[in-house]
Amino acid sequence: MIINYGMLSTHPPTRCGLATFNSALADELIVGARSGGVVRVTSSGDDERPGPGVVHTWSGGAAGGWQGGADALNAFDVAVIQHEYGIYPGVDGAEVLQLLNRLTVPSIVVLHTVLAQPSSGQKAVLEQVVSAADAVVTMTASGRDRLLLGYHVDAAKVSVIPHGVTVQAADPPSARARRSHLLTWGLLGPGKGIEWTLRALARLRDLDPAPRYTIAGQTHPRVVEREGEAYRDRLHRLGALLGVAHAVTYRANFHDRAALNTLIASADVVVLPYDSREQVTSGVLIEAVAAGIPVVATAFPHAVELLSDGVGVIVPHMDSAALAAAIRLVLKRPDAHTRADPSTPSTLRWPAVADHYEALAQRLIRASSATVDAT
Repeated sequence: MIINYGMLSTHPPTRCGLATFNSALADELIVGARSGGVVRVTSSGDDERPGPGVVHTWSGGAAGGWQGGADALNAFDVAVIQHEYGIYPGVDGAEVLQLLNRLTVPSIVVLHTVLAQPSSGQKAVLEQVVSAADAVVTMTASGRDRLLLGYHVDAAKVSVIPHGVTVQAADPPSARARRSHLLTWGLLGPGKGIEWTLRALARLRDLDPAPRYTIAGQTHPRVVEREGEAYRDRLHRLGALLGVAHAVTYRANFHDRAALNTLIASADVVVLPYDSREQVTSGVLIEAVAAGIPVVATAFPHAVELLSDGVGVIVPHMDSAALAAAIRLVLKRPDAHTRADPSTPSTLRWPAVADHYEALAQRLIRASSATVDAT
């Protein structure tokens, strides 16, 4: 069965985690015998020029834009919809509900955020999204459990399909520079917890040589809209105050796949010091684990779930002393906190992840056809 996929999400040239995820999944689903197109969601400040594969643009500033988005998706066999509160118009992104209710084809909604303590509006919107969808995907078991325990939803609709990754094996330690390299990457903004790693770095100055720290990624476009580069400026000032500015490199540019692979392979430790206790999915975490790089992370749900088998170290939130101690431990015994074979998590590779979506889509199409035949 050849399935034509319609995908709804932010999408390149927009630069955000959701767009990156959707682009990677689309590369697998809309290739070869599979086919389809992307309905791209944009907001103010986005480059409105459609990229490859984009068949329609839902501009957040356009009244009733959900109608055109739904009509475009109805031209395909299945709609795959990325859900995040902040990308759709309306209070708590509620206009996506109007789109879902207008669909005439089966829909798969991928939940990128499942809040443990949502507002009443957020809870109501997510429950209605799940009700309107034919199938719902969380990318972690903790996300599924949080959804089933905290929201009134149909458990039979919920599947767990992991976040995909393009596996890039790390260089062997002997090929790296002698000075240890700490790395955090991704779009920058308050809540990333970078300040805690800067404070941890100050506690590691007794190491000989002291580690260097790379912070890679642009400031999140939504953060730039609100406050410009104020967060990055605060980090620069903090680094200078702590006396570690000379050991910190900011690479505030967008990294393509090849550049990112090279950067990840150069790291001795990936540090994820996130303040959020809500994050049930982290593409950065998946990339680091798949590359075989030791990870030190705060106790956000995805890290607790993925690193529980010893491939990393979990530390409390907002605790620079614990962060420094964990980094020191990993630098002394890196083999104890990494996978012996980076190819081990084969189920995380994008082709395998796409196969799960394919199986789910086929099931929904068969069920829809059976319903039509019965009537």
